[in-house]
Amino acid sequence: MSLLWPGLLFLLGIIPVLIGVYLIILHRRRRFALRYSSLSLVREALEGQSRWKRHLPFILFLLALSSLLVAMARPMATVNVPVGRATVILAIDVSRSMCMRDIPPNRLEAAEEAAISFIRRQDPGVQIGIVAFAGLAALIQEPTEDVEALESAVEGLTTGRRTAIGSGIRASLDAIAEVNSRIIPNTGGGEPGAEPTPLPPGEYTPDIIIVLTDGVSNSGPLPLDVAQEAVDRGIRVYTIGFGTDNENQDIPFCGQPNFSSDPFDGGSNFRGGGGGMFSRGIDEETLMQVAAMTGGEYYYATSAGELQTVFENLPTYLRTQEEFMEISVAFAAVGALLAALAIGLSILWNPGP
Repeated sequence: MSLLWPGLLFLLGIIPVLIGVYLIILHRRRRFALRYSSLSLVREALEGQSRWKRHLPFILFLLALSSLLVAMARPMATVNVPVGRATVILAIDVSRSMCMRDIPPNRLEAAEEAAISFIRRQDPGVQIGIVAFAGLAALIQEPTEDVEALESAVEGLTTGRRTAIGSGIRASLDAIAEVNSRIIPNTGGGEPGAEPTPLPPGEYTPDIIIVLTDGVSNSGPLPLDVAQEAVDRGIRVYTIGFGTDNENQDIPFCGQPNFSSDPFDGGSNFRGGGGGMFSRGIDEETLMQVAAMTGGEYYYATSAGELQTVFENLPTYLRTQEEFMEISVAFAAVGALLAALAIGLSILWNPGP
């Protein structure tokens, strides 16, 4: 704690002066003696009285005065305050390998269930957005606190061909930029040369990106290149590798059926989301590097239960920063309360005639 006007603390010198005056008064009272015919009369007169009752009101008065004098010196304290509203973007891989049934009922449905559980657990003040990526990436639900809208977006995921992890991260950065004016978007429509000034190492925004994938990036920008864009903006990226070692499984259709041009295909048309033979291959090294670069963390889940645990451990709390705040009001309030208590006890224990 620091003081804006420390010179006023010299007024605390009044406290020992008052104590001295109080002791002198007590001493003078002892000099006067009265004779009583019976000690029983004295005991009756002092019934219910005790030493602490005699002195407690004065002690409370001194504490009240001290608190008020400190308040006059305008004390300052370092407090933690929230840094804006936190935004979490869930970037979910919807490539056709997510239809694999090594994690029942299939990877996509297990991921949807974990994501919905994660959404329902968030505290007020945390807004969530949903990005889906396969060959391309798209924001399917802008950041919001509307749980029903988020659940509907997750349940309506449809699968596509290829995996563009970098595109998923970039679309997530743009989604955060839409709600956080301090974040410069990555879309091509920005001002020429409008590049963000990199934040100092270890400094982050309250926004994070969570990337869930079961494969290797084979389309779009390189994930590490886009991770650097997240680093420059102070946005942490947490990555999740999801799947088992079971390879060459026949994959049925899954997710919401799509009988038109696939929005996540990256150029080719196909029907629905699934069918064919795929082998597991999570690029854990890249996912670890992305997380390490951005200040996030990498997780690996091989079952629906493990994925639920991963989501439960993700740090989605509101970030805070230290600020100096004047707390003289608190000292004044405590002083007033103690003064009122001292007066009340004095009247109660020492009523007038």
